[in-house]
Amino acid sequence: MSEELPLLPEDISWEEAQAQLEALDLSDGLPLVPPTMSRYEAMVSGRGSLDESFGYLMPLMGNLTLGTAAYNCVLAGCRPEELPVVLTAAEACTAEEFNLLGVLSTTGTPTVAVCVHGPIVDELGINAGGNILGPGNRANACIGRAVSLIMRNVAGARPGVADMATMGQPGKYTFCFGEGTHSGFPSLPERKGYDASDNCVTVLGVSGTAEVLPTGTSDTPERVLEPIAAAMNSNIDVTSLTRKPERNEQVFLMPPEMADILANHGWDLARVQAYLQGSRRAYGYADDNEPDDRPLAPTTEDIHPIITGGVGIKMTHIPLWAGGSRMVTRKLREI
Repeated sequence: MSEELPLLPEDISWEEAQAQLEALDLSDGLPLVPPTMSRYEAMVSGRGSLDESFGYLMPLMGNLTLGTAAYNCVLAGCRPEELPVVLTAAEACTAEEFNLLGVLSTTGTPTVAVCVHGPIVDELGINAGGNILGPGNRANACIGRAVSLIMRNVAGARPGVADMATMGQPGKYTFCFGEGTHSGFPSLPERKGYDASDNCVTVLGVSGTAEVLPTGTSDTPERVLEPIAAAMNSNIDVTSLTRKPERNEQVFLMPPEMADILANHGWDLARVQAYLQGSRRAYGYADDNEPDDRPLAPTTEDIHPIITGGVGIKMTHIPLWAGGSRMVTRKLREI
């Protein structure tokens, strides 16, 4: 996307706006909010220099500016107060360890997922309860879509151009959720040294989702965690991770009542991480002779349960891209 942002007339028809945006190759296939001058000015009002650069986004080294981020927020239907979340997420993707080039240009399935933490979750109405990964919440849908559009329109990850995915995944349209709170487990940012009161954003290069249920009556920590360990093992065995010198971080979403079971039995974060780290059951092979029995993650602290979601005992394993990507957490940028 060039610095000359294509703004449309205020009186343009919906149909003509969609046709023009599609001709400019700005569309992800779903209808876009027409980017008129009034909508764009409302998005950037009082925010500072529109040309300020926050980094260059691979694969095509697009310049992430306040203006380009705001423009894609308009296209996605975001409200002005959501722009800092989108910009923080997109800027976090420039971190070397995130490996944005790999995530966006691989033939695999990864997409940029966004997790929002802190008081801002409630302030913006971001869903951290039931159906967090599903439809029905405007903030989740629009924030996630704005980040996805930035990856397309600024980073250049258009299908067949730089996005070479063999299959892709639905999360490429939008993937955003909020982290909940639980007295027995520190939030993800707290584990990284931030304060509980800090508003933060985490980006993850996620290859998909898998529903995981506890075994039997789910009345012990082991019954809760054994299926998650099985999911992590299976992901290692069916991807290229057995051939990689380094493991991925392991991430899963756990609803509050599952966290209650762990906490009520005296299991804290460290014990959960240690149990899972020791749960490697090798099926895949690192070479022709030796089974790959390395631990599930590079270190015990690289196993990340995120407490979120609604009522029920369904957990979600969200494997990070096997090609190599670490999640990145940043404090919400004030603009």
